Amino acid sequence: MSAPDANPATEQSRREAGSVRRVRNTATGYEGNVKRLKDYFWPAIGLIAVVWSVRLLYFKLQAEVATDPQIKELLAAGGLWTDIKIIASVIADRLVGIPASGYLLAGLSTLLAYGALAWYDRIALIHLNRQRGISWIYISVCSFVTYALSHNIGASVLSGGMVRLRAYTAKGLATAEVAVLVALCSFTFAFGTIILIGAVLVIEPEILTPLDSVSDWFKIGHGATIAVGAALLAFCALYVLGSWLNFPPLKIGGFEIVYPRMPIVARQLVAAPMELIGAAGIIYFALPPGSEVTFMLVLGAFLLSFSAGLLSQVPGGVGVMEAVFLAVMPQVAPTAVVAALLVWRLFYLILPLVISIPIVLLFERSQLGRATKDLQLPPEMRGH
Repeated sequence: MSAPDANPATEQSRREAGSVRRVRNTATGYEGNVKRLKDYFWPAIGLIAVVWSVRLLYFKLQAEVATDPQIKELLAAGGLWTDIKIIASVIADRLVGIPASGYLLAGLSTLLAYGALAWYDRIALIHLNRQRGISWIYISVCSFVTYALSHNIGASVLSGGMVRLRAYTAKGLATAEVAVLVALCSFTFAFGTIILIGAVLVIEPEILTPLDSVSDWFKIGHGATIAVGAALLAFCALYVLGSWLNFPPLKIGGFEIVYPRMPIVARQLVAAPMELIGAAGIIYFALPPGSEVTFMLVLGAFLLSFSAGLLSQVPGGVGVMEAVFLAVMPQVAPTAVVAALLVWRLFYLILPLVISIPIVLLFERSQLGRATKDLQLPPEMRGH
């Protein structure tokens, strides 16, 4: 007796199920390949950033000591190791004249500045209501690496945004949320800069007079300088008032300012000036005792030169800061001004860059190890 013929409908269902399985397996394989590439792509980017940072560090130190024509000739004639020895010797000679108390206060000013920068990130996370589950230590390390790289590399929004994207997506934030965080941190910095520049121009309007030789933009009278400072302070007051009274977004051309909640603005009012005061304090305390230079003058010179350096995207404002400070402080010996700026770059730029390099390596190593373990799990358990 022969077996009955197979049911055509059943056979069709089996074929369709087989096709669905093959498509699903292909899609799963494709997704696995994409995820594998993504897991190895970011560590590669981190390694490139480390190599670039080391190279940048060398050239930054070389540029610092090459301001002396004789040293510049020696560097041009020597090899790599000879140049490293020359750079180390010149830096040591310039720094030995600064008293220990100056270094101590400059170090405390650096901690104040980077602590305030970490507060920028914390404020943005509170604004997004995503601060839970992200510790202060994690935020501080992320912020430290972000600014160590962006201050040295330039293009701060791009370079800093890459670090924050990598760090905060690992904590569950969406890309759009990281973009808002980066934008709010940048605005907090700009807000603090405008407040303090306005205050300096109102209190020390004569600060622009020596800068006539730097640019014709500074050839304005004291009355006009005070008016500009008052206008900057009024703009900041309008932002605070807009948050307090729940104004609609302020549109300036294609730019739109959405007023955060008042508790966020109150934190910005403290954090932003604190960071800039700490950064300027490094220079102030590294100047020789008895130089008769007020802190407000140093703060003003720092704000003008550092802002100009950021706008020109010159990493660390090399050249720009020297020109402004030497013009504003004719009563201080140029070698002392250069040494103070070198201390600022060591404390605020170079040492943070040196410390951030192993942090990036350790983070990428941990992420790579996690990705490797994840790939060893069954497909349905990956990402959990």
